[in-house]
Amino acid sequence: MATTDVLQADIATMPRGGPDASWLNRQFETDALEYLDRDDVADEVKQKVIRMLDRMGTLTKQHERHARTALEVVADIPHPRILEIGAGHGKLSAQILELHPTATVTVSDLDPTSVANIAAGDLGKHPRARTQVIDATAIDAADDSYDLVVFALAFHHLPPAVASRAIAEATRVGKRFLVIDLKRRGPLAVLLFPVMALPLHLALMPWSSIQPGLHDGFISALRAYSPSALKALGRAADPQMKVEMLPSPTRLGPPSQTVVFSRPEADDRG
Repeated sequence: MATTDVLQADIATMPRGGPDASWLNRQFETDALEYLDRDDVADEVKQKVIRMLDRMGTLTKQHERHARTALEVVADIPHPRILEIGAGHGKLSAQILELHPTATVTVSDLDPTSVANIAAGDLGKHPRARTQVIDATAIDAADDSYDLVVFALAFHHLPPAVASRAIAEATRVGKRFLVIDLKRRGPLAVLLFPVMALPLHLALMPWSSIQPGLHDGFISALRAYSPSALKALGRAADPQMKVEMLPSPTRLGPPSQTVVFSRPEADDRG
């Protein structure tokens, strides 16, 4: 416990580039919040960002790719129980249900408006799905309630200390915790983000979504974690945490990275 406490104290001030991040890398991060995380931003603006993410994920087949990645992690389980946290629009869970005939999903988000929108749609009526408002750091579920917990393209929203608590909680309620998130890019790539992203947004997005999408996208790039940071976050949650970096396919859409967290005893838990 003492070791974990020390790690937690250190992790609160860890740069997004990891404990050994260079001086330059440390300059390219921010404490600014995305619209999705701000209390002073109207739900209408937040939902524009979510609709933008949904449309982009659909057009680039990102939702389907992430669903297939999740199902590969639980390929050895005949009837996987899956919890998606930070679901936003819920399309990842919808793809999981479409691709797997017996999987069950709990689709959740911290934002009640997003959960209500999911519950009112087709996913909310699916017999193998349920919706729930869930805080990733305080999941209302017993130990080992799920075979897999999934957090896709939203882990960077969490500050380091909160992110470590989320890893601890997800690996308590689930045997494995799959995080798919933005890949942390170098300073030049971050600076070029608005220039590179604008043509894609103009081609694919409604005009009203472009400014909120670019705003949140640029902040996301500055808040993305590096692989070394993800490993440090896992060790802060549990010094024995297993951290496995998986290959991420390079397709349309922003570069991503994929990691699976699991506690050493997960293999013994069945």
